[in-house]
Amino acid sequence: MNDPAGPEDIPVIRTIAMPSDTNPAGDIFGGWLMAQMDLAAGNVAALRARGRCATVAVESITFLRPVLVGDEVSLYAQILSTGRSSIRIAVEAWRRARHETEMSKVTEAMFTFVAIGADGRARRLPDL
Repeated sequence: MNDPAGPEDIPVIRTIAMPSDTNPAGDIFGGWLMAQMDLAAGNVAALRARGRCATVAVESITFLRPVLVGDEVSLYAQILSTGRSSIRIAVEAWRRARHETEMSKVTEAMFTFVAIGADGRARRLPDL
């Protein structure tokens, strides 16, 4: 996922950064980007768990470059490991200026999810 031209994988989420997503400086708010990354990781976690999951940790989030209004933001997520009920997922966010073709990585992070049962407690992940 680290090719300077952009990842070859299909993104989990692709969205456009809008003016309502900006911080007081006019750049896209880091919290908005983190939320998009959590959604992407959550999609991957729910598919692997075949059900409800909850974010239990976000570690090593690194903001590499700003995202600007109008940029297309693509989120890529990959399962790194699983435990009895947990799923560790690497997520990268890439931006592409609206009228350009080149992409650049803007953020990367590690998310950990836990599969949740009907009782709201952790449950074992199903076999693959």
